[in-house]
Amino acid sequence: MASRGEVLELAILGQLRGSPLHGYELRKRLNATLGMFRALSYGSLYPCLRALQVGGWIQPVDTAALPHALAGKRTRIVYELTDVGRERLGDSLARAEPAAWEDETFDVRFTLFSDTDAETRLRILEGRRMRMVERHEVMRQHTQRSRERRDRYTLALQQHGLDQIEREVRWLEDLIHAERHPNAPSAPTPSGPTDPPTRPGQTGAEPPTTTSTTHSKEQG
Repeated sequence: MASRGEVLELAILGQLRGSPLHGYELRKRLNATLGMFRALSYGSLYPCLRALQVGGWIQPVDTAALPHALAGKRTRIVYELTDVGRERLGDSLARAEPAAWEDETFDVRFTLFSDTDAETRLRILEGRRMRMVERHEVMRQHTQRSRERRDRYTLALQQHGLDQIEREVRWLEDLIHAERHPNAPSAPTPSGPTDPPTRPGQTGAEPPTTTSTTHSKEQG
């Protein structure tokens, strides 16, 4: 499993792939696009920026050569990717290992899918779907075993958790279909998991369907 520091490094490199940014703008973009970083502080960001700079993956920019919007921030350091940093980012985006579909990393990898090759995107989506199906089954069994000892509010909360997992699985299946059939007229458009939840009165959800996207082999 990737550490939070490794995930933050990847997110920073990904944000800098398009254009140079100063730390304040970088923090705003991370907070705006990545829910896991909403509480990101300068105390976390700047040590990571320094480490990336020491590693040779980013470097400060001569602000005189930048557009006015950045050049005017004289008291702020503006960072850009180095060639080594771009190579590191490319290597990271080419990997589809189990850490890529875990909770800490998946959102960051997903925001960088436009720079990720199709085969790697598909492997990550399939891995994430497999992980969520496994999580749903574990949670469903736990709910069934403990329902006699739970009040209706706790059961409702557990059902809400199951519903959320089911919505994510359906969303992932749509994305997987779109990746496998990019030119098909009926291919679903990738979008957020917005399907309606299971009825509030239900207390024992069935596992998500696996008919259309069952893997031919297990992934890590």
